[in-house]
Amino acid sequence: MSGTGPIRVVVAKPGLDGHDRGAKVIARALRDAGMEVIYTGLHQTPEQIVDTAIQEDAEAIGLSILSGAHMTLFGKVVELLREQDALDIKLFGGGIIPEDDIPQLKGLGVAEIFTPGAATTEVVEWVRTNVREPAGA
Repeated sequence: MSGTGPIRVVVAKPGLDGHDRGAKVIARALRDAGMEVIYTGLHQTPEQIVDTAIQEDAEAIGLSILSGAHMTLFGKVVELLREQDALDIKLFGGGIIPEDDIPQLKGLGVAEIFTPGAATTEVVEWVRTNVREPAGA
């Protein structure tokens, strides 16, 4: 990880979910905040998402999941990051995710979950604050 220049974030829509408006809104907000965003588009497999993040030297992956398959998809992405020795890439996400599932997702290794209605400024601020370790930490 370079740690200099703009924060690089992969924004992805895993699985069969066909709605990407939310993902595009987040991608644009992160880009407007000066980050480099790689948007992978719809219907990406966890393997494609992790491969993209590693190839692009991304520091974070943001998943947007509305399909209800969040436990499986987040779990698979974490597992792949672990296999690739890439757990330094922070994983966050949002979408239609029941409050009760959030502690479990965080237990799996998901850094943060944003539920519907979270402001884009909240997501931008979280990425700024949490993706890069403070200098000298």
